[in-house]
Amino acid sequence: MYRKITLLLISVLSVFLLSSCGVKAPALGQEDEIFVVADSAEYAQLEGVLKEVFGKVIYTPQPEHLFKLTRKSINNLDDAKKMKNVIILAPLNSGSYTSKYLNSILDSTAKSMVMQDSIYVINKYNLWSKYQLVMILTAPTLSKLRSDIFQHGDDLVYYFRDESNKRIAAALFNPKFEQKKVEAEFLKDYGWTMYVQADYKVAMNIPKKNFVWLRRAPNSDMERWVFVHWIDNASPTFLNADSITAERNKMTKEFYKVAGDTVYVESYDAYKKISEVNFNGRYAIMMQGMWRFNDKSGGGPFINYTFFDEDSGRIYMLDGSIFAPKYQKKSIIQQVDVLLHSFKTENELSPEKKKELLSTLNK
Repeated sequence: MYRKITLLLISVLSVFLLSSCGVKAPALGQEDEIFVVADSAEYAQLEGVLKEVFGKVIYTPQPEHLFKLTRKSINNLDDAKKMKNVIILAPLNSGSYTSKYLNSILDSTAKSMVMQDSIYVINKYNLWSKYQLVMILTAPTLSKLRSDIFQHGDDLVYYFRDESNKRIAAALFNPKFEQKKVEAEFLKDYGWTMYVQADYKVAMNIPKKNFVWLRRAPNSDMERWVFVHWIDNASPTFLNADSITAERNKMTKEFYKVAGDTVYVESYDAYKKISEVNFNGRYAIMMQGMWRFNDKSGGGPFINYTFFDEDSGRIYMLDGSIFAPKYQKKSIIQQVDVLLHSFKTENELSPEKKKELLSTLNK
């Protein structure tokens, strides 16, 4: 028995006086920038917990902040309305200008639930601009609001990361630059598929090892590597950190080789993080960390998802790595992460989609 991942329920509440009419322009700003609309005094008291939750440092191996926070006064709300990621932050009855604004836009049901501690977050999508997430964070008191942000930090980050991933997916998954024939071959031969961009090459396809390696821009200063590996007749008991780490190292040692096969890729414990996550509706173990060549001549970040597929009885391991020594890597590894999430088994595809893909093999 394995635990089902549950996410904080987004309350479907009436928020009025917020909607805008007419055609909405696409939201602006960087994927990793959040504009926080708050009064200066209240923001000063909450800045620490906000930075701890949203601005935590990740290592790629350079230290990079997950999100950058930029405060805006409620008087500058029109500036924030154009941005991708927005937080409106205030205790409900503090009397601050932002608090008064929240009181003016929330209906009586929403305000009652806030005062009863039933909700603290309300998310609105595409509110003032397309591809935008506006998050309202509120509570009866400032101390309760601080506590809620700290306690539910992972959920709050998830909302922004998930919306960012959707924006990136919309830009990446372009049918004009899709290798449908390659996708169809994976489906026919192995019972799974994933989106393959035009500039990815099948570097290895080894049926006896249940291993496929997709590689972008080989021998350049911005390489991306994706592999899919599966274990037949498997058990969900495999889903533990030791087994996953050992299997990943086994695959990279055998197949990720350079310098005349004398140098290979291995993971190492620095910055490694293991989490239980929801991967496309499945319980999965996510492993994030750093890889390096065993001669320590280079390295970079990787992300790995491993899950058990009940229909096929397989363990699937999906892995993405980048080698980009001259660049900031956070946004690149996120793009690889989005690509991994395009993975689907044949049972997850509609009959129409399977027919469409397989028809490309006859062309």
